[in-house]
Amino acid sequence: MTAGRDADRPGAGGAATTAEQERRTLEEAERVELTVGAVAPGGHCVARVDGQVVFVRHALPGERVRAEVTELHKGFARADAVEILQASPDRVEPPCPYAKPGRCGGCDLQHVAPAAQLAWKTDVVREQLVRLGRLTDAEVDALGMSVEALPGGPLGWRSRVRYAVDAAGRAGLLKHRSHEVVPIDRCLIAHPAIQELPVLTGSGARWPDAEAVETVASTGGDVSVATVTDGVATPVSGPQSVREVAAGRDWELPAAGFWQVHPAAADTLVTAVLDLLDPRAGESAWDLYGGAGLFAAALAGRVGPDARVTLVESSAQGVAAARENLADLPRVEVVAARVETALARRRITGPVDLVVLDPPRSGAGAAVVRDVVAAGPRAVAYVACDPAAFARDVRTFAAAGWRLTALRGYDLFPMTQHVELVGLFRPPSD
Repeated sequence: MTAGRDADRPGAGGAATTAEQERRTLEEAERVELTVGAVAPGGHCVARVDGQVVFVRHALPGERVRAEVTELHKGFARADAVEILQASPDRVEPPCPYAKPGRCGGCDLQHVAPAAQLAWKTDVVREQLVRLGRLTDAEVDALGMSVEALPGGPLGWRSRVRYAVDAAGRAGLLKHRSHEVVPIDRCLIAHPAIQELPVLTGSGARWPDAEAVETVASTGGDVSVATVTDGVATPVSGPQSVREVAAGRDWELPAAGFWQVHPAAADTLVTAVLDLLDPRAGESAWDLYGGAGLFAAALAGRVGPDARVTLVESSAQGVAAARENLADLPRVEVVAARVETALARRRITGPVDLVVLDPPRSGAGAAVVRDVVAAGPRAVAYVACDPAAFARDVRTFAAAGWRLTALRGYDLFPMTQHVELVGLFRPPSD
């Protein structure tokens, strides 16, 4: 799609040939009028100006906007929609006054109606599976790709919030793709118990010696605050260990330990993994990137007391939490190692019946996928928080003859561009 530049931009007045327009290059802070195209990863939509690709935030497909260029890169630019000239019917007023260009970068989609946010995320996943995963449109449609909203609505869900601190000691959140802190009075996606804490500037709080303030509101009812200085967390209020409730169990873990940030996420993901894998009594299982052991415990409950479940985790904090929380499950072994190391050096060996992969945002990677395939499981459940990394691993599975036979998406991060996926892979012999 093409676009015209603001008439009052220096040098823009008067007639110009097509060749002259094509020779122009965008400038940082320049404002351009453009028509917005399809959604793209990262909370952007795609537009073009004089043949140049521009990734636009705070816009919706089909809108006519005036956008301000924020970054220039070889082959593309980034911009913020600062004026809406022709709005999409899916546009709404952002509930948070900080969810605007040049302010907090935490929420990408507050200007998008909730139902349209789900469609947005579905479109991004589909595009990544086709472009990076090399599936066909028909294959993606056959998977029934869709994103489901979790209960509780799009606000007040985030149970763990890390606030950055500026030079004046004020807590806030970062601008998009920046280290600049935006002091705020309230974060509307934060859990209500976190919103009530005297942490932000509206309460008069100052943190002159801290680089960050970490807050937690657990599903077990614990509320904790800690400051971070030089990477070291110091408790301020509340317990240092918090209780989480999920998968029919209580979990005790450090307040700073990893846990899903949406209160309904842990149960939602466990339900999806068990439903897709359909574990049977006596089957062996691996829980790779297992954290505190959420999936390992759920698998152990299905395969029975005589079956072997192996959890692999590299974080010392996660290993300690897993060993403490799974102590009542003697057939669950916790291996402290990087997953790729544990597989390559045969710290764990096949055959194995079931595998859960829950890697970090970078994905499992080709080496891990190939080693998992070589272990000969009958099914692999892959929990992914990044569609692009997941799609690249889909391609590696496909190269080994494995098929992505089911895929579910969950909106565990409302108002943001992020989405959680649970996919089921089966071997060619299945």
